[in-house]
Amino acid sequence: MTRATLGQVTDAWPADLPRSLDYPAVPVGSVLRAGVRRWDDRTAFVHHGTALTFTELGRRAHAVAAGLVERGVARGDVVAVHLPNCLQYPAVYYGVLLAGATFSPTNPLLTPTELAHQLADSGARTLITWEACLPAVRAALPGTAVTTVVVTGPQQIADPGAPVELPEGAVDLADLLRADPADAHHDAGLDPASALAHLAYTGGTTGVSKGVELPHRQVVTNILQSACWSTGSLPVLDEHGDVTLDQVGPAEEYPVRLGTACAINLTPWFHAMGVIGYLSGQVLCGSTVVIHDRFDPVAYVADAVAHRVTGIGGAPPVFAALLQVPGIDEADLSGVRGISSGAAPLAVPLIERLRALLPQAVIGEGYGLTEVTMQATGNPSARSGLRKAGTVGLPVFDTEVSIRALDTGEEVPVGERGEICIRGPQVMRGYAHRPDATAQSIDAEGWFHSGDVGVLDEDGYLAVVDRTKDMLLHKGYNVFPRELEEILLGVPGIAGAAVVGRPDPMAGELPVAYVVRRDDEAGADLTEASVMAAVNDRVTPYKRLRDVVFTDAIPVSAAGKVLKRVLAERERAAVG
Repeated sequence: MTRATLGQVTDAWPADLPRSLDYPAVPVGSVLRAGVRRWDDRTAFVHHGTALTFTELGRRAHAVAAGLVERGVARGDVVAVHLPNCLQYPAVYYGVLLAGATFSPTNPLLTPTELAHQLADSGARTLITWEACLPAVRAALPGTAVTTVVVTGPQQIADPGAPVELPEGAVDLADLLRADPADAHHDAGLDPASALAHLAYTGGTTGVSKGVELPHRQVVTNILQSACWSTGSLPVLDEHGDVTLDQVGPAEEYPVRLGTACAINLTPWFHAMGVIGYLSGQVLCGSTVVIHDRFDPVAYVADAVAHRVTGIGGAPPVFAALLQVPGIDEADLSGVRGISSGAAPLAVPLIERLRALLPQAVIGEGYGLTEVTMQATGNPSARSGLRKAGTVGLPVFDTEVSIRALDTGEEVPVGERGEICIRGPQVMRGYAHRPDATAQSIDAEGWFHSGDVGVLDEDGYLAVVDRTKDMLLHKGYNVFPRELEEILLGVPGIAGAAVVGRPDPMAGELPVAYVVRRDDEAGADLTEASVMAAVNDRVTPYKRLRDVVFTDAIPVSAAGKVLKRVLAERERAAVG
């Protein structure tokens, strides 16, 4: 049997941290209240040159809460937040929770049909949206329960009172901000175990998205698991009973101390990794976050130098693009002490290139899903910690990972592949309105069945092999695309790659690689034959690539996950 438990990983566990944490029974708003008191006039967020201190963030969040309550938002109501990353987002997020309502993040790039589905499924009564999204909103609202629309826009980044377009009956976010922030502690008395904090929808990259129910307890738990793991800290309560951190790990192991970190954030706050790791986690730790609302690798590097960032985070495509920025080797990134990757596994060749560029940085890969709030595993963050390339680390505090056979559901021996199953206090309550789907995903013993394929080694480190839905069947054999993608990304001249199946009446599926060339001589020299030879000489015959398609870009979701279904649909359409 193979299962990573708290007892198994004794030798690899961070020396300064316990295996279990004490999670205070507080609502998510407690994170903000403690952060505002502790970090006061330190800059919390910067967007297009406009800075927001922790003190001002607290004032705006409580004003939003009071303004929502004045407009009829009641405890437990669902408020859909339909915004891109912007300076307004943190105050809106905490304002919803401080009002005692449920935050339901919504991708502003959804089509009207997709938006209508999420609004109707969530039962949202209030929608906070972006001015440029109003055409989609107008088309989506009929048939939903939404009665109040709040609008903000880019002009309100620098000037919160700047006018925005307001459809008939809509509310300007500026009007909410004028409410009295002193009368906004509407989350007092919430039961963190039962009150819903997030109704977060799965990405829908493999099918129709489902609402994931996350009570305050799960959200606070995972914020603490993630922040304590990355900073060497323990949860404590301040003098007002709100949750903050005590950094027990020594500076030689955790050189970036609480209240000193600075990072650029690209990860969407409507995504689990964004709102837990790059919003609440940063507020808890007193970090400064520089907001980028779109990915411009050259601008990213320039801001990383200008702001002396201490950490770089994102999904693997971000790092692949940054490594291609002209002059990256000469850029002064000497302050970077951490690289945090999520959403998809980092290919080993990419890890090696990052190590060469930033030798002082600890590369902290982690793994998680919306259904476990955000994080389930992570490589140790202490400088002396054992990090294994190709793995996503150990189960974090109070978390177990079990590998189950894809056919029988039984635990498999160490080193064998199977479905990744997770058990811990951050696992969702269930899927909204879908008891059957919940029962299929969470078994009677509390194990969440992820649909991802992984391997545990003898030390309890997890390697993610692939998604079961991405697995190909070639003549009855299982082919895992990520194995081929790892090889492809190590080929000189390849900047990005994804492998999908091409339907074939005889073989079932043929492995086909979509490849992005690097903008250099090695990339120009690539041919279909050379790429296929580089892979096929290293794998058994049934895994060999049958075709290579050169493309300008690999499609990815807003969270940085490769959209395999887009490429698979292209293959199915070509076959007819």
